[in-house]
Amino acid sequence: MHVWPGQPYPLGATWDGRGTNFALFSEHAEHVELCLFDAEGYERRIDMVEQTAFIWHVYLPGIGPGQRYGYRVHGRYDPRAGHRFNPAKLLVDPYAKAIEGQLRWDDRVFGYPIGQDDLVRDDRDSAPYLSKAIVVNPFYDWGEDRPPRTRWNSTIIYETHVKGISMLNERVEPELRGTYAGLASPPVVDYLTSLGVTAVELQPVHHFLQDHFLVQKGLRNYWGYNTVGFFAPHADYAARGSRGEQVYEFKSMVKDLHAAGLEVILDVVYNHTAEGNHLGPTVSFRGIDNASYYRLVDKDPRYYMDYTGTGNSLNVRHPHVLQLIMDSLRYWVLEMHVDGFRFDLASTLARELHDVDRLSAFFDIIQQDPVLSQVKLIAEPWDVGEGGYQVGNFPVLWTEWNGRYRDSMRDFWRGESGLGELAQRLTGSSDLYAHNGRRPYASINFITAHDGFTLRDLVSYNSKHNEANLDDNSSGEDHNRSWNHGVEGETDDPAINDLRLRQQRNLLTTLFLSQGVPMLLGGDEFSRTQQGNNNTYCQDNELTWYPWEHTREQRHLLAWTRSLITLRQQHPVFRRRRFFEGEDEEGVRDIAWFAPDGRDMTADQWSDGGRRSLAFFLNGQAIPTLDVRGRPIRDDSFLVLIHAGPEQQTFTLPSARWGRQWRKVFDTARPTVRQRSREFDESEGAKLTAGEPLTLASRSIVLLRRLDDARDE
Repeated sequence: MHVWPGQPYPLGATWDGRGTNFALFSEHAEHVELCLFDAEGYERRIDMVEQTAFIWHVYLPGIGPGQRYGYRVHGRYDPRAGHRFNPAKLLVDPYAKAIEGQLRWDDRVFGYPIGQDDLVRDDRDSAPYLSKAIVVNPFYDWGEDRPPRTRWNSTIIYETHVKGISMLNERVEPELRGTYAGLASPPVVDYLTSLGVTAVELQPVHHFLQDHFLVQKGLRNYWGYNTVGFFAPHADYAARGSRGEQVYEFKSMVKDLHAAGLEVILDVVYNHTAEGNHLGPTVSFRGIDNASYYRLVDKDPRYYMDYTGTGNSLNVRHPHVLQLIMDSLRYWVLEMHVDGFRFDLASTLARELHDVDRLSAFFDIIQQDPVLSQVKLIAEPWDVGEGGYQVGNFPVLWTEWNGRYRDSMRDFWRGESGLGELAQRLTGSSDLYAHNGRRPYASINFITAHDGFTLRDLVSYNSKHNEANLDDNSSGEDHNRSWNHGVEGETDDPAINDLRLRQQRNLLTTLFLSQGVPMLLGGDEFSRTQQGNNNTYCQDNELTWYPWEHTREQRHLLAWTRSLITLRQQHPVFRRRRFFEGEDEEGVRDIAWFAPDGRDMTADQWSDGGRRSLAFFLNGQAIPTLDVRGRPIRDDSFLVLIHAGPEQQTFTLPSARWGRQWRKVFDTARPTVRQRSREFDESEGAKLTAGEPLTLASRSIVLLRRLDDARDE
């Protein structure tokens, strides 16, 4: 075989039509071998003698797509000094564009003898058990593909799982269920577009490992927060093969979703890897250059800094590690055409020294990058380290999962928080985001997410029920506080079931009437349950897969959710691009708040923590924004009446200054929707006049539309 020196860039395996260039970064290695494997597993080793600026490289003519490969890296095995080189361990290329399947867990994939001290090196070969990287064909016909580029204030995110959404859908072809192709199949795409969401946020699709301790229990990692390949789409989600076919299938999925107007946002995990702590396996980064890739304890580099709760943290301070992350992000945008990213435990990426630094190098580089600065960037603004809760502190380009919103809305409808906090969250959380020039859409609003209870379980359980995780119910949140008056889980009591459905409608309604960007957890729209399990990371089964046979109540909640989304998209007043300003120079208010007696809220009423009722007026005639042609936007005006108390509450509609006549759009206590048109049925709603009393049932929301505006009915 001819061996040419090759080039140090691009990193990874790059096929040019005639051969493949291989390039690997390792600052502390003494020698690197490229290992090629044929279909029978025979290994051929090639010395990589060329090195440029710590990049080891070689070019092999005639080597092309489908070739299986890995690396063996020689150097010091000295854990006390932070080095864990071991050429007996085959290593996955960090820049691999595809990885073939899962490793087989065996003691030999660990760098030390299991049961002994990790200071001792294990010299047994791991190659028969390790996944192999694959050389891929980068060429793909994208045709007319165009990113939807949905404006942030018009975005509605649907958080879902590639496998879970289609696995039980009988309308999807059996061989496609649970795959990229299944997610992009017509039945699933039609469902998503009919629901009205504009983006799917996919739980991790970077190639990940099945955790050793889960495999020993007979469980599987379902969520995928255990990355080993930041460029490779997870092979298990491919219907058509794992020797590079997964790359083609992923691209086809993105292309099909784009054609339907849906953006693709990836949940990415750059804060740690699947290799765990000092007792974890040696499968990639640890054996390539442990001291460069990982944050080690300064005074004892045998151990890892753990800001993530998973055993290790990537060393974003190192320029080559930062380059790895940036190259990965650009690859997914430029080559895979994704539209944005949600960064898991994003505070970890900001840690240059010990504290979280809002202006760290990572954020500076994103800011100036001509590609990444133009896509959707979402931070999970916390990690488990000291000072890691950073809601509201990310730079101007970023949006954030608003944990304050989630907690406040849950507490309000549980009867545990006051009106001031509710008002802040309903109006876009200006207290968190306005100080540095961000807009309401910096707030990604959510009630539930993959990590926690589903919406149905949130209102049905007082405590977690994670027994299926086989960990003595120790994982997940400790409690959920009372929603259900002493009855937990499934019940035949119609009154309790009615209350739970109403609370689900209340929470969904609050979500879609709030300023900011709503994120809906997949399945919440039809009351999906996980039987009280709030940490289903290891439940790759029907507990987490979406059921598509729905009860009457589930179908009704689905119709309600569709109608809420339609209402939001039809009325810009619910998705403003700027924060409310209050009263302008002419005395016109864009928002006003009222007590149940129809008068303006007083300071004492705002500070009264026991109050559970208020109303607010949204002035659709005073939206300070322009349409795409530069014309002022005008909309209907609405009055929202909210009551979270356990007894009914009578409101008095405010004076005629705010509207002479109103019509009820919906009442969460008495839901009516048009199933086919996906809109609320206002036809039976009587006209209401200023100063008229209106009684709300316990724990309910009523939305009124002003008839004084564009059309007088």
